[in-house]
Amino acid sequence: MSSSIEDSAADSLPRPPVGASVDVQNKPRDTTDKPQASVPMGEYDGSRYVTIADVTYPSRASRYKKVAVLPLVFLIFYEVSGGPFGTEDAVGAAGPLLALVGFLVFPLIWSIPEALITAEMSTMFPENGGYVVWVSSALGPYWGFQQGWMKWLSGVIDNALYPVLFLDYMKSAIPSLEGGWPRILAIITLTVILTYLNYRGLTIVGWMAIALGVFSLLPFVAMGFASIPKLEPSRWLVVNLHTVDWRTYLNTLFWNLNYFDSISTLSGEVDNPKKTLPKSLFYALILIVLAYFFPLLIGTGAVPFDPDLWADGYFSEIAKDVGGVWLRSWIQIAAAMANIGMFVAEMSSDSFQLLGMAERGMLPEFFAKRSKHGTPPIGILLSASGVVFLSWMNFQEIVESENFLYCFGMILEFIAFVRLRMKYPNTTRPYKVPIGTIGAIAMCIPPSALIGVVLALSSWKVAVVSLVIIVMGLVLQPCLGYMEKKRWLKFSTSANLTALNQNGETANALVG
Repeated sequence: MSSSIEDSAADSLPRPPVGASVDVQNKPRDTTDKPQASVPMGEYDGSRYVTIADVTYPSRASRYKKVAVLPLVFLIFYEVSGGPFGTEDAVGAAGPLLALVGFLVFPLIWSIPEALITAEMSTMFPENGGYVVWVSSALGPYWGFQQGWMKWLSGVIDNALYPVLFLDYMKSAIPSLEGGWPRILAIITLTVILTYLNYRGLTIVGWMAIALGVFSLLPFVAMGFASIPKLEPSRWLVVNLHTVDWRTYLNTLFWNLNYFDSISTLSGEVDNPKKTLPKSLFYALILIVLAYFFPLLIGTGAVPFDPDLWADGYFSEIAKDVGGVWLRSWIQIAAAMANIGMFVAEMSSDSFQLLGMAERGMLPEFFAKRSKHGTPPIGILLSASGVVFLSWMNFQEIVESENFLYCFGMILEFIAFVRLRMKYPNTTRPYKVPIGTIGAIAMCIPPSALIGVVLALSSWKVAVVSLVIIVMGLVLQPCLGYMEKKRWLKFSTSANLTALNQNGETANALVG
């Protein structure tokens, strides 16, 4: 792109709307009325979306070390998976055959479309707001806030699972962790330690994810070799459609193979996101599918099928049967480490999402403050508090609750993806899914149908609680607007954000 085009794009950057002018230092909005033209975020004049101006502005986050491809692959791995731990319920609910088929077919219906949409939209809007920015740009800031509210709560609920899974794998070695005060104290202690690791910086989290990922997958390689003499292929074909628990089966598949979009909330921390994000998503998708399918293939083929035994932590018992006590201990430690990896990756995503929303003026400005390590301490503390509060729920209740909220958030993402394709079809995107508008719509149909099934199978208790949470978000956004108007809380907008201007172009710009 020539320099003349860059200069003209910079000259045409959108001016912030009346009463929303700020500088790079995130100063509070000026509430005085000034007669200037503006186009609020999410409201456009129908101009053709032509190009992306490759304009770079100094960022307050630029002094912090960015995340490269390999750490990002493992951060995505832990955002989505963390290994086969937690897949056991799918086998217990539906049998070996449907579990194996599910972990091969489900990625085609859900994971690949979600990863492709994440790659396109994250490179188009490379900032920490992630999917909040996509929805805001397509549907307006009100719905962008709703997206952030639902997805943040879904992430916090998801993170409440990992201390539970950690203790489920450790309780066979330490029986006192099964319940009571020892379990509660263990959850609180674990949450405090891992929260501190998040505070220390995303780079530390990324490289820790690599080490934990390798360590967590190695015992399944050993278990694969040890199980060869005991494998019976006929066990892979066991299924009884009359006894399938479809709710548990689908929710377990959905939980284990979603959240690819969560990495979008860290886009502003990624080194060269236009190339790094698509490449990392591709590698992570392959790693995740393999990390699920082959351990399940080994486990279901090595031991006779007993649905009552296939529950959280059963892989460690299979390891004992095929390799001995040493292999069981290795699996238990690997499971504990995997849950640590998932916890810190999810908390990073949740806390940086709040930072991104604050930089867009959706949340009070104190959410945008960074520690000396570049991390958002307020977002981290709030996310950690939610984890402790929700950790009393059992595994399936947590999975169903987060899936319900996540489904509504994904519906908004699909709408935003298609709407931006239809409204601005001629844009130059750093990464673009190689399909037209009709293809984009068609790609969203199967996962949307799956969302309908997951929602229909939710229990009434989960549905009621989730709908109450959604209504809270609908009310919370105007309440925050009222607090801003009354100056009870300070809101500000960062200067280093991606914005759509009057000509349909995007550039790093002041956003109102």
